[in-house]
Amino acid sequence: MGCGKKHHGGSCVCNVVREIADAQEDVFEYCCDTSCEQSISDLLGETEMSSGYDTVPFILYCKDGCTPFKGYGAHPRHIGDVKASFYFRVKKVDEDCCAIIEMLRDPHCEAKDPKTPTEQGTKHLRATGICLTVDLGCFCHITCLPAISAYGHTKK
Repeated sequence: MGCGKKHHGGSCVCNVVREIADAQEDVFEYCCDTSCEQSISDLLGETEMSSGYDTVPFILYCKDGCTPFKGYGAHPRHIGDVKASFYFRVKKVDEDCCAIIEMLRDPHCEAKDPKTPTEQGTKHLRATGICLTVDLGCFCHITCLPAISAYGHTKK
């Protein structure tokens, strides 16, 4: 992983997602204007005073064909309302690189099943409570968006 971060070996996607999980749990280094490392630094408030962010949203890309991964799920209170998302936040990563990821959606986005990540609204991404368990070894690429507050807290 770039910028000398602490997780090495195995899957680079797993390493990045594990680092995001570590940073979100704790709620360095400047590498790019937009990158996973920059989003983690923003989340930790290393680039600004007390950012108020709690999430690094990301897109995963499947190994077979390098297509963006899209998750599906429904909230228990609305089981008949299945939605899809290309955007996630990590909840937990175990030692075998299995992760629990939570779907992020903009409540104002009307596309229940967007065809591409650019079709899905991202202006107000929020945690949905809909989680999936994934094997991070099945992904070849990760794209991080800038850090956000997925639980709707205002910036401090």
